[in-house]
Amino acid sequence: MKRVLAASGLAMILAACGTTSSSGTPSSSATPATQAPVNVLAAPTRIAHTAAGPVGYREVGAGSPLLLITGFSASMDDWPPSFVDTLADHHKVIVFDNAGVGQTAPAASSSITAMADQTSDLISALHLHRSAVLGWSMGGMIAQALAVDHPAQVSRLVLAATQAGTGKALPVPAQAAAQLASPNPASVLAVLFPSDQASAASAYVTGILQYPSFYAATAATKASQSLAIQQWLAGQDPPGRQIGKLRVPTLIADGTLDQLDPTANDRLLAASVPGARLILYPDAGHAFLFQDASSFIPAVERFLG
Repeated sequence: MKRVLAASGLAMILAACGTTSSSGTPSSSATPATQAPVNVLAAPTRIAHTAAGPVGYREVGAGSPLLLITGFSASMDDWPPSFVDTLADHHKVIVFDNAGVGQTAPAASSSITAMADQTSDLISALHLHRSAVLGWSMGGMIAQALAVDHPAQVSRLVLAATQAGTGKALPVPAQAAAQLASPNPASVLAVLFPSDQASAASAYVTGILQYPSFYAATAATKASQSLAIQQWLAGQDPPGRQIGKLRVPTLIADGTLDQLDPTANDRLLAASVPGARLILYPDAGHAFLFQDASSFIPAVERFLG
C-alpha cells in the first residue's frame, strides 16, 4: 500500500495538484510528421509554430480531428495513454500543452480567453479547420471560450468537470482546494477519486507514469492559471458571460461526487448552453472521465457521431 501511495503521490503532486516544482519541459521535439503514430506513447512531442508562438503537441490516430484540452497545472502527460489511444481508434487526437507549460509559449495575458486564442492559433497552424474539442476542468473553460470566440473552428464540444464563466457558478469548496494543495498524496487522490475508487486512482497514476519524461507546469504558470480561473468564475472573462450564444452541439459530463465542482455547477452550465446534454456519473469525482472511461468514451463517440 505504501508503494502505491508513493507512486500516486509522485504523479499527482507533479501533475494534478502541482504542489512540487518541475522543469516543465518534455524530453524531445520534432517537426510535424505526415502520419500520426498509432499510440500516444510512441508519439514525439512536436512544435507547432503558431501566431501566438510555439505550442508543444502530440498527434495520434487518424480520422476526424479531436482536440483534448487539459486542466490546471497539467501537461499533456496527464492524459492516460489508454484514454487517448481509445479515442484515437476513430479520430486524429491532438493533445497539447497550455500556455506556459512545456515548450508552449506563455499567453498574451493571464486569462482563459488568452489561452483559448492560443488554442485557436494551434488549430489554424495544424490545419484542423473544424475540430471536435474535449476540455477537462480548466480545459473546459478554455474550450467554452474557444467555441464562443472562434465558433467556426469547433464542430462539437465536450465539457468535462468544468464551470460556467457567468459569475453564477459555486466556487471551489475551501476544503477541497486545501486538499488539492496538500503535500499528502492520499489527500490529493481523495479530491480526484472517491474513497471507494482506489483501484481507479492507482490505474490513473500507473497510466500517466508510462510517459518517459513526466512533467508539469512551473510555479509561475500555475499562478497565472489560478488568476485566470478566478477571473473566469467571477464572470470577468467576456466569453464566459456569452455561453448562451453558443450554437455548437455540447455534451457536459461530471461525477456526482466531484469535490472541486459541485453538481449544481454542472446543471447551471447545461442550462446556460442552448441544447446541451448533461451526463452525471454516480460514485465518481473530478477524474470521472478516467474512472468511468469504459462508459464515458462510448458516450463521447456517440455524441461525436
